[in-house]
Amino acid sequence: MDQRELTLSGFSQNNHQTHPAENMAVTDEHVGETDKNMERGSWSSKTDYLLSMIGCAVGLGNVWRFPYLAYRNGGGTFLIPYTLMLALVGIPMFFLESSFGQFVSLGPVAVWKAVPMFQGVGITMVILISISNISYTCIVAYSLYYLFASLQSPVPWADCFSWWGADETCSRTPKDPLCNLTLDGGYFEIVNTTWLHVNNGTCPNGSEINVPHQGPSEQYWDKVVLRRTSSIDETGEIVWYLALCLLLAWLIVGAASLKGIKSSGKAVYFTATFPYVALTIFLIRGVTLEGADKGIDFYIGSQSDFSKLADAEIWKDAATQIFHSASVGWGSLITLSSYNKFHNNCYRDTIIVCVVNCATSVFAGFAIFSTLGHMAHVQDRPVSEVAQSGFGLAFVAYPEALAQLPWTTLWSILFFIMLVTLGLDTQFASIETIITTLVDQFPTILRSKRLYLTTGVCLLFYFLGLIYVMQAGIYWLNLLDYFCTGWILITIALLELIGLSWIYGVNRFIKDIEMMIGERNWLFWLWWRLCWVIISPCLLAVILIWSLATFAPPTYGSVEYPVWATALAWCMIIFCIMWIPIVAIVRVVQAEGSTLCQKISAACTSAPDWGPHLEYHRGKRYRKNLDSLEDPNRVQLLTLPEV
Repeated sequence: MDQRELTLSGFSQNNHQTHPAENMAVTDEHVGETDKNMERGSWSSKTDYLLSMIGCAVGLGNVWRFPYLAYRNGGGTFLIPYTLMLALVGIPMFFLESSFGQFVSLGPVAVWKAVPMFQGVGITMVILISISNISYTCIVAYSLYYLFASLQSPVPWADCFSWWGADETCSRTPKDPLCNLTLDGGYFEIVNTTWLHVNNGTCPNGSEINVPHQGPSEQYWDKVVLRRTSSIDETGEIVWYLALCLLLAWLIVGAASLKGIKSSGKAVYFTATFPYVALTIFLIRGVTLEGADKGIDFYIGSQSDFSKLADAEIWKDAATQIFHSASVGWGSLITLSSYNKFHNNCYRDTIIVCVVNCATSVFAGFAIFSTLGHMAHVQDRPVSEVAQSGFGLAFVAYPEALAQLPWTTLWSILFFIMLVTLGLDTQFASIETIITTLVDQFPTILRSKRLYLTTGVCLLFYFLGLIYVMQAGIYWLNLLDYFCTGWILITIALLELIGLSWIYGVNRFIKDIEMMIGERNWLFWLWWRLCWVIISPCLLAVILIWSLATFAPPTYGSVEYPVWATALAWCMIIFCIMWIPIVAIVRVVQAEGSTLCQKISAACTSAPDWGPHLEYHRGKRYRKNLDSLEDPNRVQLLTLPEV
C-alpha cells in the first residue's frame, strides 16, 4: 500500500515515526520562524512581495486606459460600476488566486493538482501571458525610444520639423477648409474660407474642401517612430532603432529576473514606486496650468450622467478594466503568492493591493486630464477632441500636451521613465510566471539552471517580438491586444471559480485558507462564499456572452483589418483555450473507473501529492482532516509527505 493512502489506524501507528510535529511541541509561532520554502525559495521580506504585487497590478492600463473609459462613460458615473465590479469580481478573484498559490507553493500549472482535470486552465494562463509578454515588451521599447528622443531641446515632436520628415499636412493647429468657387465662363477658383468670410463671401453648400491635417506628435509617431505602412498587408522592414530598444528592454527584464524573486524583488523598489512620484509631480504641475479645471471637470465632473448606468456598455467596460488592472487570470498572482510564507495573511494583502491599484487609476486620471485640459485650452478645442486612449494617449496626445509646457524636455523624460517603469513591473511578474511554471514542472532538471533558462526565454521572446518592431508591427500589436486579452481572461476566471468553488469545494478551499490565516467566523466567509459560488461566476458569464454578442471587427484608427487578419486572431484565441478541453479529455481517459461518471469523478479528485509544501503543514492538515471524520473506521485518502 502506498504510504500516502492510510487508514486511521495505519496513521496512528506510523505517525510518531514520520511526523516530528508529534514528537515535539511545534506551535504556529515556531513554524512562523521557519515557514520558508528553502528548496524553492521565498520572498526576502514582505515589502518585496507587496511592491511586486502592486507593480504587477498597476500597469499602463491604469494610466492610458482608465481615464479614457471614465470620461467616455459619463465621468464620475463610471466609478459606480467600476467599484461594484471591483467588489464583486476583482477582489474575490484576487483573493482566490493569491491564496490558491500561497497554499501549495506552486505555479499556475502545477497548482491544478487540486483538480487535475482543470490543469489546462493553467496551461492557457501560461500561453496567454507568454504571448502578451512578447508584445508588452514592445510598448516598453516604444517608451525607451521616446525617452532617448526626449534628451534634446526642443523635443522633435514639438513642431513640424523638416529634418525628421514632416510634410505639408503637418500642422499644430487645424488648417482652414478651402472653398471651390465657380466663376463666370465656367472657370473655378479655390480660396481660403476664412478669407472668403472676411470679404463677406459665403461658400456654397457642397463646395467646401477639407484640408488633410496631422499634428506634429501624431505625424512623428507614424512617420518617424513606427514608419507605419498603410495596412497590415504591407509588412515592411524591421525598424532597426526600435529593435535595439526592444533588445535593451529584454536585457533589463532578463537582468532583473536572473535570480528570480531575489533580484526582481529588489528592482521593484524603484520601478514600483517611481510612477507614484511622477504622477504626483504631474498632478501638482497640471492643476497649476490654465485650463486644467476644464480637463478635470470633463474627466469626472459635469460629464457625470447617471442615465448611462442603464447602458450595458458601461458595465462591460468596467469589468474589462478590472481584469486589465487587477492582473486576474494571467497566472502572475498565483506565481508571486507561491513564494510567500505559508502563514502570510493573503487576505490583508488582497485588500491593500486592490485598493492601491484602483486608487492609482483614479489618481492618474486627474494627473492626465489636468494637462490635457491645458492643451485643449491652448489650442481652443474641446477636451473631447484631444482625449485619447492607449497608444494615442501615451505617444500622441500627452507628448503633444507636454510639448506646450515650459521645460518640455524635463517633463517628457519624467513621463517616459514612468511608462518604462510601469511596463517593466508587469514584465518582471510575467517572466517570473513563465520561469516558475517550467521549473515547477521539471524541478530536477531546471532548478539549478535558472540562469540559462531565463537567458534562453528572454532571447526567444526577443526574436519572436521582432514582428512588432516592423513597419506594420503596430497593426499586429493592436490586433493582439483587441483579441487575446478580454475573452480569454474572462474564460480563465470563470473556470477557476467553477474548478475551486464547485468541484474542489468552497468549504474545503476555505478550510485551506484558514490553515494559513487562521479561523474566521461564518459571517466573514459568507461574503466570499456568495461571490465565489454565485455572484462572480454569474457576472463573468453575462459579461462573456455580452462581449461576444456585441463583437465588432477591430480597427487601428481609420485602417480596417482584412478578413485574414481577423481569422488569424480567432485562431490564436482557439490555440490559447484549446488546451482546456484537451487536457480535460486526456485526464478523463487516463483516470481509473469503469464508467464515464467514475472516470470524471476520478479526474476531478485531487492528486495524492496535493497540499502544502512544508511537511509540518501537511501533517497539521492531515490531523485536522482526521478529527473531522464522522466514521473513524472508513478509509480516507489523505495527503502526507513521502517518508
